[in-house]
Amino acid sequence: MQWAQNYDPMGNMALSFAVACIPLLFFFWCLAIKKMKGYLAGLLTVAVAVLEAIVVYHMPVHLALEATVLGGLQGLWPIGWIVVTAVFLYELTVASGKFQVISDSIASITEDRRLQALLIAFSFGAFLEGTAGYGTPVAIAGGLLAGLGFNPFYAAGLCLIANTAPVAFGGVGIPILTSAQVTGIDTLSLSQMVGRQVPFLSLFVPFWLVFIMSGWKRTLEVFPAILVSGLSFAGTQYLTANFLGPELPDVTSAIVSMVSLVLLLKFWQPKTIFRFKGEKKQESVDRDERKPKQRLGQIVQAWSPFVLLVLVICIWGGSERIKAFLNQATLLLPIPGLDQMIAQVKPIVTQATPYGAVYKFDGLAATGTAILVTCVLSKFLIGISWKKWGATFGLTIKKLALPLVMIVSVLGFAYIENYSGMSATLGLGLASTGVVFPFLAPFIGWIGVFLTGSDTSSNALFSNLQKVSANQIGVDPTLLVAANSTGGVAAKMISPQSIAVATAATGLVGKEGSLFRFTILHSLLFVAITGVITFLQAYVLQWMIP
Repeated sequence: MQWAQNYDPMGNMALSFAVACIPLLFFFWCLAIKKMKGYLAGLLTVAVAVLEAIVVYHMPVHLALEATVLGGLQGLWPIGWIVVTAVFLYELTVASGKFQVISDSIASITEDRRLQALLIAFSFGAFLEGTAGYGTPVAIAGGLLAGLGFNPFYAAGLCLIANTAPVAFGGVGIPILTSAQVTGIDTLSLSQMVGRQVPFLSLFVPFWLVFIMSGWKRTLEVFPAILVSGLSFAGTQYLTANFLGPELPDVTSAIVSMVSLVLLLKFWQPKTIFRFKGEKKQESVDRDERKPKQRLGQIVQAWSPFVLLVLVICIWGGSERIKAFLNQATLLLPIPGLDQMIAQVKPIVTQATPYGAVYKFDGLAATGTAILVTCVLSKFLIGISWKKWGATFGLTIKKLALPLVMIVSVLGFAYIENYSGMSATLGLGLASTGVVFPFLAPFIGWIGVFLTGSDTSSNALFSNLQKVSANQIGVDPTLLVAANSTGGVAAKMISPQSIAVATAATGLVGKEGSLFRFTILHSLLFVAITGVITFLQAYVLQWMIP
């Protein structure tokens, strides 16, 4: 017998909304106020959410427990698998000694920490988001910055904030494709709408990154670089999203942005070199004397694992024939007693719909497997022994043990929120605000990404609600469905899943609360900016809606 979700368990929408906020507020309290370790905060929060699902939402105990376990399994695979392999690839370059060559090669372009952040956290991170998604950009870019000598805390925080710009088109456009599938709205129209919102953030993020690193005066010193980085990225993102579709905006924008900034730095450099406090200053040393002494072949060899990573991921996901071949090994495992046993009801869906619960184990097709293949091939490229390769993998697993516990717990939290209907209560509570809803619409996507760690999952969960609400208040549904994705990108930096990846990659395990406090205000600022943009497009700038 199916159990039907009830989105207003208290009989009053405002009260139900307040009750549904309890697990979220408890998680915020654990991290931001009590400064708990991430894995402990995650485990306690999932316990609170399960208890509320059973007591308040009257969800059968076995359904609540099975939904939580399914989320935990998703945390291990595919998400945890991506985190392990991505960090492992970075650790291989360190263990082989090649990372010093990478560091020197970047220093030959610029030794300025502000410009290195633009190149790696913003542009290179966006490329990884566009090709692989999930936690790959934060893990790889964060590790690179920390290895270059960045304060590990700033390396993690900057990569989380920088990963705002590309998320809506991440993983070869999967978030937009998902919205189109859920709502029936034309894919290109959604891509165009998102491409008329996100570029405003893309233009702003490079400036904000440098500003929070160095302050106003130091930001003005590199304003030409900020302008080139932001304009080239945002402009390419706009053109690609509006004329080609959702699959390539991140890839094209990242490449154009990196190339543009490197070309600028060939002809222009800031007058002073910015480093963090405690770093040795070398402004007086001639630039030619600071250039690395490695030959071109050594530099190519050192970078080869990351070049290979891009190639392998593009091959893994770029050909329908290859994807079909890899998916032959995929196992789809319906969860007994949970699959089709919960019914989603109006207004989340147009008619009562069974909620599927199928665990997908894509052993070959997973992005993490593509990264592992890169790690195996990199063994030969960087000349490391199998013994050291295996030892490095073991150390990586040991290093990531607690972050994996956190990832498993927060995915369990996300799933119990979704399957119990609590997340829908949150969305409906905001959707009941009437004429001001276009401002709040991005906050629904923000909540979705915070809960799930994924813009794709948030769109799958809330896109139809956005469409229904838009029709009720007389606003174009394309705008609000797009706003769900655009608003969601601002929550990526505070998603527990992303924070766990960032702390693992930069050696900050146990500092999840500090990193959450560092990013939360930036996240709220970004989603508020998106809310203003959406509100203006709904009532003033309607010509921007395709």
